[in-house]
Amino acid sequence: MTIQAVVFDIGGILEITPDLGWGPAWESRLGLAPGELGQRMADVWRGGSIGTVTEAEVHQAARDRLGLDERQLGEFMPDLWRDYLGTANTELIEYARRLRPRYRTGILSNSFVGAREREQAAYGFEDLVDELVYSHECGMSKPDPGTYALVCSRLGVEPAETVFLDDHGPNIEGARRAGLHAVLYSGNAQAIGEIEGLLGRNSTS
Repeated sequence: MTIQAVVFDIGGILEITPDLGWGPAWESRLGLAPGELGQRMADVWRGGSIGTVTEAEVHQAARDRLGLDERQLGEFMPDLWRDYLGTANTELIEYARRLRPRYRTGILSNSFVGAREREQAAYGFEDLVDELVYSHECGMSKPDPGTYALVCSRLGVEPAETVFLDDHGPNIEGARRAGLHAVLYSGNAQAIGEIEGLLGRNSTS
């Protein structure tokens, strides 16, 4: 089939998200053992990723489970979002922009409650692509096959007509099992080259 759509992950792809040491820094500040913050908040992080908890409930859990007062909470959440949002991968964002209108474009992200608003403010993703599928809004996360089916459905394309770019191996494997063409990201030049190679088949098939 002819490629009709290109779908991008966000974290590590459209956003450059190096490990800023946010978790260990807060564990040290709160006197927690290494890994304890994640253990105490594990079900909240999971719930936030599939939309079963609200931002207000995340804040309350941080108060209750980590013992944060209001001043600390007012520093903790911005630190979390700074780490989450990273910085713009400008080259890849501009590449995604140039694909339209020849191709349909989408985003498929394992996200967290509150991400859409913050990423729109920071990067304008709603204006960059035709469709955005966030895990916290659809209640599924990659590599659930339903996520790939949903983004293809919203884009109006078949899986075999779609290229998907991600930096996490299991998500790539899930996409391929779902019938998409999948590219494992290791750098901008490599990713763009492989996508262009797949799109180039359109002119030779």
